[in-house]
Amino acid sequence: MDCLFCKIVSKEIPSEVILFEDEDVLAFLDLHPLTPGHTLVVPKNHFENIIELTPEKVGNLFLLVRKVTEALLKTLSPSGFTIGINHGKAAGQVIDHMHVHVIPRYENDGGKSIHSIVFVPTNEPLRELAERVKMAG
Repeated sequence: MDCLFCKIVSKEIPSEVILFEDEDVLAFLDLHPLTPGHTLVVPKNHFENIIELTPEKVGNLFLLVRKVTEALLKTLSPSGFTIGINHGKAAGQVIDHMHVHVIPRYENDGGKSIHSIVFVPTNEPLRELAERVKMAG
């Protein structure tokens, strides 16, 4: 497999920017950070997206996201965080290995909220949409 994140996980690509790891998950500084401390948290096994993870692995992933966020808060004292997942190419996923971005945010950093990513209004009443989604789940 030619996955960059799998190579980092397996230490095929040595990385001095690994912050934390456990049996299931690895956290490392983004090599092209948007802000100081921008960290990626990845499952050690190759999963393309969050739907492929078992509930247990999702839980383990987000426990490490929480640990990273807390450590970055203590270390860098940012004003906030943007935490997110680009799921699929249309959403900007470049590497087909599930990963969570933990991006420290600072006052006047020029960034915007997650609501600035896209805006495609729906004509479908929200109640009808909610019913369709609940039926699919």
